[in-house]
Amino acid sequence: MKKLIFALILGVFSVAANAQTSPQKTAKVITKQVVDIACGECQFKMKGKDCELAVKIDGKPYFVDGKGIDDFGDAHGEHGFCNAVNKAEVTGEIVSNRFKAKEIKLLTIKK
Repeated sequence: MKKLIFALILGVFSVAANAQTSPQKTAKVITKQVVDIACGECQFKMKGKDCELAVKIDGKPYFVDGKGIDDFGDAHGEHGFCNAVNKAEVTGEIVSNRFKAKEIKLLTIKK
């Protein structure tokens, strides 16, 4: 009887300890996909603190890590990302609701 109680207690502690570990964050890999690229706040109406580069993948916008909004020219210029949505070919991963860019190749500049 003592062994059964001990086994039950051990089992409860094992489940409780397992529940406290955070789940692994899965990443969605994107390879050379053509997407919309612009300022998340100005063009995609995302909530943010400042103008920040974003891409729209499969219809959903993601802020970009690894590249900045001014890396492709003045974001507030006449054809900058705050004033126009452009196309880009991107490679990277979606992790924790953000796009981790490995490569961004701008394809169009709206004029």
